[in-house]
Amino acid sequence: MSETEQKIPKGSYAAGRIVTLPEGAEAPIVVYINGVAQTEGTDYNLRGNQILFTREILKEQKSGRRKMIMLLGVVGFYSKNETVDVQYQQNGKTELAPDLAVQN
Repeated sequence: MSETEQKIPKGSYAAGRIVTLPEGAEAPIVVYINGVAQTEGTDYNLRGNQILFTREILKEQKSGRRKMIMLLGVVGFYSKNETVDVQYQQNGKTELAPDLAVQN
């Protein structure tokens, strides 16, 4: 597998690499994936009001059948569902935007 490829677990999909910052977000910007701080220039780049990740963000596929099986406790699923949270400044206050939408 090359550096640009990433393994996508069964039950997950590549949601995209772009997240739009909340309106009025000002530096300093801190980006988290699943609560882990990411490094600008390595994990992502800021371009205007967008965060451009260097890899795909993985989201869990949701289906009615899958939810039913999980509720019944019949089979365990280990799909990956990454959340992107952003800490930023706005009007002199520190704000946190949780689980931002990911797009291509």
